[in-house]
Amino acid sequence: MGSTAPPDDGPSPERLKSVFRVYETRSDGRRLVYYGEPLVPQERLMQTVWPLFREHGYEVNLATETGEYVLVAEPAETGVNGFPLTNVVLFLLTILSTMYAGTAWYHIQLAENPLAVLEAWPFTAAVVGVLLTHELGHYVMTRYHGVEASLPYFIPMPTLIGTMGAVIRMKGQMPDREALFDIGVAGPLAGLVATIVVTAIGLTMDPISVPERVVNSPNTIQVEFGYPPLLHLIAMAVGEPVSYSEGLAVNPVVIGGWVGMFITLLNLIPVGQLDGGHIVRAMLGEDQERIAALVPVALFGLAAYVFYVEHVSNASVLWVFWGLLATWVAYVGPANPIDEEGLDTRRKLVGLLTFVLGALCFTPVPIEIIA
Repeated sequence: MGSTAPPDDGPSPERLKSVFRVYETRSDGRRLVYYGEPLVPQERLMQTVWPLFREHGYEVNLATETGEYVLVAEPAETGVNGFPLTNVVLFLLTILSTMYAGTAWYHIQLAENPLAVLEAWPFTAAVVGVLLTHELGHYVMTRYHGVEASLPYFIPMPTLIGTMGAVIRMKGQMPDREALFDIGVAGPLAGLVATIVVTAIGLTMDPISVPERVVNSPNTIQVEFGYPPLLHLIAMAVGEPVSYSEGLAVNPVVIGGWVGMFITLLNLIPVGQLDGGHIVRAMLGEDQERIAALVPVALFGLAAYVFYVEHVSNASVLWVFWGLLATWVAYVGPANPIDEEGLDTRRKLVGLLTFVLGALCFTPVPIEIIA
């Protein structure tokens, strides 16, 4: 049964009257529902009511039910409720899939000894460590700013690296552009720190000997990684080579560092709700949409360059895929914060630095597969 009496644990209708005329309130389980009429545009409405509900520990959204406007408030939960079974299972599966992928880089023959898969653990530690650090950077900032988010979901996949990365789901409203920026930038910066450490360690480790059976096999597929400028800079700093004479290959841990750089580059594409989109949206506000509209064009242009100039078809397909994905992500749109007040100069400089570091992770042909 509804009423206009103030809810026991939510803001009173009186506090909302300047932007939302309440004519009925209800408690629906843990939810609070306010029926009424918006008196201002939705953007201003949310800027006013969101802080009021957060004072009482609720996330609020404007919706419609049976043709009526309603403010629906649900408890804000920034922590982890119960045992995160799905997250743990996906994490363990990703450990297995990356370890299996690593056996190819270590030239381990599992048919002779299945338990030899464990020998690929350094590759797994490098790849999973970089991804985990990236996602925890995001997660820590969501907790800091009180934004509801999940623990990381890892994505196991039978690919050359054994995974398609990891994601976290942000379920709460973004309070302001500072929170959007901090959450967006924390992942790439944290991931880059881990990437630099992993790459430096990998370069100082012994190279891998390529067995004769692999070199002479007609079924061998050659995979060549395009090393970005950042990897070359790290190699110069530690005084180690990035390539060896025939019969030797870099330690697979270096490939884990390459994965970190490639993941950072892709995440910093400035479109939609990718990390780069979050950062640019926070820095430029709604002007971010102008940049987002150009991103797919740039990626399709890059694909054409790689195909017609570099003559590498598989890398061209990669950029076409990301051009299509960027088109969809741009269509979905960026995260929109409640408070649109601009960023301070310090954050803007950090944002520019992050994109400079991201550019150091770029190479037009990140990977070439030669059958």
